[in-house]
Amino acid sequence: MPIYSYVCGKCGAKFDLLVGVSSEKTELKCEKCGSNNIEKIFSPFSVAGPNPASGSSGASCPTGTCPLG
Repeated sequence: MPIYSYVCGKCGAKFDLLVGVSSEKTELKCEKCGSNNIEKIFSPFSVAGPNPASGSSGASCPTGTCPLG
């Protein structure tokens, strides 16, 4: 099940919810005030890459001279 980030339009609280993907519609409410006036917001994420200390440059950068690294 995916985790989504929300902000409450009533109290401004930010929180994450685990949302099911089944046919059942779950009523989403603010964890702080109980309002259903919530909005899904962008949630930053990170992608782990190769450990720089290992000496490996990874499969996406075989020469070790990636312009983005």
